[in-house]
Amino acid sequence: MGGDQGPQVTVPAALLALAENKLLQLILVGDQSIIEQELAVASATMPNSTDARSRLTIHPTSQVVSMDEAPAYALKSKKDSSMRVAINLIKDGTAQACVSAGNTGALMAIARFVLKMLPGIDRPAIMFPLPSLAGITYVLDLGANVDCSAQHLFQFAVMGSILVNAVDNKDNPSVGLLNIGAEAIKGTEQIKQAALLLSANKNINYFGFVEGNDIYKGTTDIVVCDGFVGNVALKTSEGLAHMMLHLAKQEFTKNWYSKFAAFVARPVLQALFSRFNPNNYNGGSLLGLRGVVIKSHGGATAAAFAAAIHVAVKEVEKQVPTKIRDSIAHKLEGCEIA
Repeated sequence: MGGDQGPQVTVPAALLALAENKLLQLILVGDQSIIEQELAVASATMPNSTDARSRLTIHPTSQVVSMDEAPAYALKSKKDSSMRVAINLIKDGTAQACVSAGNTGALMAIARFVLKMLPGIDRPAIMFPLPSLAGITYVLDLGANVDCSAQHLFQFAVMGSILVNAVDNKDNPSVGLLNIGAEAIKGTEQIKQAALLLSANKNINYFGFVEGNDIYKGTTDIVVCDGFVGNVALKTSEGLAHMMLHLAKQEFTKNWYSKFAAFVARPVLQALFSRFNPNNYNGGSLLGLRGVVIKSHGGATAAAFAAAIHVAVKEVEKQVPTKIRDSIAHKLEGCEIA
């Protein structure tokens, strides 16, 4: 029910994801009448939707967490909200993962309260993959925690390393701390202390400080930052990508000569647009929970929300929470500031 358009996006996205993965089963949680209405609309425009519908069920709820609702209020007063019930379905074993485009703060608060944190982890962190010259750079935290201590940043680095190892089968992935410069004297006290913790830990492949441009250079596999900085960086990147795609289309349709040039370059342009299309990188993992919870962009399209569902599938298949739990004690050795 969440996101900028709610079921108008999430329902067709569910059918699309089901069509793309024949082993997938989905539970749509929310207002049953609205969901059924959107299912009828989406099914009419989607070929071969019968099979997808057979692997989809509706779990009705009476409440919705609005996008501007305070997390504490949503946690206390919205116990039959679609968000709360969806996460409850993980706890009772009915579902293996939850995907939501709703209120980020409420999602984090409810997931943390219902599912609890893994041992050794204080807070969940949102982790997204972003395109880079090296392929993909994973960045966390992207909005779950505005204020972070050095220990929190250290824990984010540990969780990110375990996820990349599990999902991408990459041994010893490199970790960078996002800073305003590569020099050791730069940055906040929390950043400097986190750097000391990471440098002293032999279980993390710590690269050092990285800057914003290193995210897209692919200097490290993982970039760690607090949620305030990470969310600003993410939204700025999305805005830049949309602007570049818009300007490119505008320039290639300006006159007959540019249209001809676009026709000749069409295969290259399509590949480029696909590579940098934000829709292809939707689905942020809330790491540190005793279950898989994926946060979609609020403004996601149906294709983008379907991509977030596939991220959830992959994390379930790779047993990411279990691997974090099993590795965390060893990886967190040395997480103390003198």
